[in-house]
Amino acid sequence: MSFIQLVKKGNTSSGVAAIGNAFLAIIKAIAAAISGSGTMFASSMHSFADAVNQGFVFFGSVLSEMKPSKRFPIGFGRVINIFCMVAVIVVTVMAYETIKEGWHLIQHPAEASNFWLNIGILVAAFVVDGFILVKAMKEIKEEAKLEGSGNLIATAFKGASKASPATRLVFYEDLVATSSAVLAIIGIVLSQYFDILQADGVISIFIGILMLYVAFRVGYDNMIGLIGVTAPADVENKIAAVLLEEEAVVDIYMMRVIQEGRTYHVEVTVELKKGLTLADADDIKFQLTDKLLRESEIADVVLGIIEDDAKRSWQDRQPE
Repeated sequence: MSFIQLVKKGNTSSGVAAIGNAFLAIIKAIAAAISGSGTMFASSMHSFADAVNQGFVFFGSVLSEMKPSKRFPIGFGRVINIFCMVAVIVVTVMAYETIKEGWHLIQHPAEASNFWLNIGILVAAFVVDGFILVKAMKEIKEEAKLEGSGNLIATAFKGASKASPATRLVFYEDLVATSSAVLAIIGIVLSQYFDILQADGVISIFIGILMLYVAFRVGYDNMIGLIGVTAPADVENKIAAVLLEEEAVVDIYMMRVIQEGRTYHVEVTVELKKGLTLADADDIKFQLTDKLLRESEIADVVLGIIEDDAKRSWQDRQPE
């Protein structure tokens, strides 16, 4: 697979977000330098952190699409988790700088200028970040395979845990970025229109805290992703349903599904009805393996077969 093909398979949301946030970081930094607004400085730091993170994540999503090799037989799916952890470090550092600047502004409040310049840029930021956020929510809906046309925001929160690490990062970061644009507008209005100068620092600290939340949320998700986490119950049930459709399969003796990025590694042992010849049992094994591998989210399958032991195993393990 060529590099261009890998880039095309990279996470679209993170690529678009990196470009959008780089543009926003530049214009916000210019506005902060001209006006002296601490809230605008905090917002520019947030956009800069987002741009760096999402650039890292896009590059990681490209590398994670590389095919397995002899040296790395299970593929590169967890590479994206490593890049997301780097992104978490960047967010944490930027959050610290933002909170520190906010505290300084509370202790030494300063009057900002160029009210309409700041407001115009923050409205533009809200539109750009809002567009990226909507795109990320649509990708979550697609990746999590959530059907229906319900509320997009509720659907995104519901399916975030099943989305790829890159899409999840963009969703959380731009959720905070969009909220931060609104908060920054409030801070500037309070400090310049109502002469509450400390509002600039308070809002900056609050934005920094939101950034820390993103760092914690994304860091936790990717930490368990690096360790290897059990797939959600509905994924296991879907795989079980595929296996039990086969007439010769009586029960599922054991199944373990490990999630890696947005793909799954399946290890399962099924019980076949008694009386089958070894040749027939082998044919069923290969048919079931091929059937599971046809599912786009399943990366590999290790399938074992045993004869029916007359005991129910799979049903007993299901949640009530």
